[in-house]
Amino acid sequence: MSLSRISLVIGAGALIVSTVLVSAQQPAPPQPAGPPRGSSGPPEHAKVAPINNLPNPYETIRNWGTLPDNRKWGSVSAVHVDADGKHIWAGDRCGANACVGSNVDPMVKLDPTGKVVASFGAGQILWPHGMDVDRQGNIWVADARSATAGELAKFPEWKGKGHTVLKFSPQGKLLLTIGTGGEAGDPPAKLTEPNDVLVAPDGSIFIAEAHQAQFLDENPPNGIGRITKWSPDGKLIKTFGSYGYGPSQFRGPHSLAMDSRGRLFVADRGNRRIQIFDQDGKHLDTWYQFSRISGLYIDRNDTLYAIDSESDDNYNPGWRKGLRVGSARTGEVWYFVPEHVSRNPSGMGGYGSMGEGIAVDAQGNVYGGEVGPIQGLTKFVMRLKR
Repeated sequence: MSLSRISLVIGAGALIVSTVLVSAQQPAPPQPAGPPRGSSGPPEHAKVAPINNLPNPYETIRNWGTLPDNRKWGSVSAVHVDADGKHIWAGDRCGANACVGSNVDPMVKLDPTGKVVASFGAGQILWPHGMDVDRQGNIWVADARSATAGELAKFPEWKGKGHTVLKFSPQGKLLLTIGTGGEAGDPPAKLTEPNDVLVAPDGSIFIAEAHQAQFLDENPPNGIGRITKWSPDGKLIKTFGSYGYGPSQFRGPHSLAMDSRGRLFVADRGNRRIQIFDQDGKHLDTWYQFSRISGLYIDRNDTLYAIDSESDDNYNPGWRKGLRVGSARTGEVWYFVPEHVSRNPSGMGGYGSMGEGIAVDAQGNVYGGEVGPIQGLTKFVMRLKR
């Protein structure tokens, strides 16, 4: 079977706006009349035709992976392939959407059959959101929020958790903490809602902040749209980016990936795009054709996997939720895997559900971490080759 490809002209954002971060723990304020909060976007986005109808060469296998003791999966946005290319690490939010009050291990390692062979992290991780596995097999976890006042009233022992990036050994020993547990703020002492962490080949650490920034449209002071670079031992090297709609500005940088050339790809979810940088923070390009991306993964062949769990007609007009696969070298989009059918939609509304996290093993099998009405893991198996 012959599969077609589509090439697109790529634009860069130009409108510059700044705003302030809202705490991930606070309830959303009442919605005013008019467009939903956070539904604004860069004007360049409207110039790109939605990509919703490409070939789908994958078989979708829902409910992949079995947790011990008949434990049910909760939300999973943190997922990554192990250093061996075979096993899969996933950050389960303890059978719910947070681990506050739970005594189960949120971080689980699954073998190729979906059986859990190792786990760790009970009582240490509140809201696993993004993760990476470095070349030595260490597991890095972005714990993106702290406990709410209501949660602390019931479980005061969780006061010092969250707003951190944690490095664990392959056996689950805590080796390094970046940020101050339970406290949002600015580097080097603190982080604010870290979405994801990426370890470069030279050991440098990149962290993306902040989660709730995607839901803001206005321009109060002290906005956060931030990427930080750290030395392998956790010392701050530099910060780049700001809140807004233009180049090198972010509205919720949600996921990070790096290609074979060492370019840093940032899924700027609130702005419905990928921004590409060198490792010193120089802006290189902006791509809109992979949609409103929650999770981003680039394999050793520079195939780019972008999973969209949120699109609807308010937050990404004309685009469907789904998995888009293409080239990190050229920006071509090759395939589209549509959203799952579900009673309630994931993300911001609209139709159907799709995961947030994304990882790919050495055989090319794709794993989606589900958050929302459908939870756990989904496996996508390539049945047709290019």
